[in-house]
Amino acid sequence: MLKNFSDDLFETDIAKEEISIIQFSAAWCGPCKSLRPILDSLSSSSDYSDKNISWYYADVEEGGINTASAMGIRGVPTTILYKKKIEVDRLVGNPGEAHVREWISKHV
Repeated sequence: MLKNFSDDLFETDIAKEEISIIQFSAAWCGPCKSLRPILDSLSSSSDYSDKNISWYYADVEEGGINTASAMGIRGVPTTILYKKKIEVDRLVGNPGEAHVREWISKHV
């Protein structure tokens, strides 16, 4: 399940976690709403249970506004994969579960 992200977590948790995946979204965004259940499902999938991944949902108009701005988020949904606070790759939009799974798997 995706944990709610807030800006303060970037310096505390994300900096220490082996792998973090953050979905930057907005409450009004249709593609964001359809991507969240995909990431929720993948976060509890046995495919990733041994990969030490932390999964987050950041609303760019709420708790994730400063991080989203600092990361140059210009459109939502944007999903970023970090390794110890360093951006490895980003996925813009909602390309569907198969593509999201492939995107994550190539980095973990």
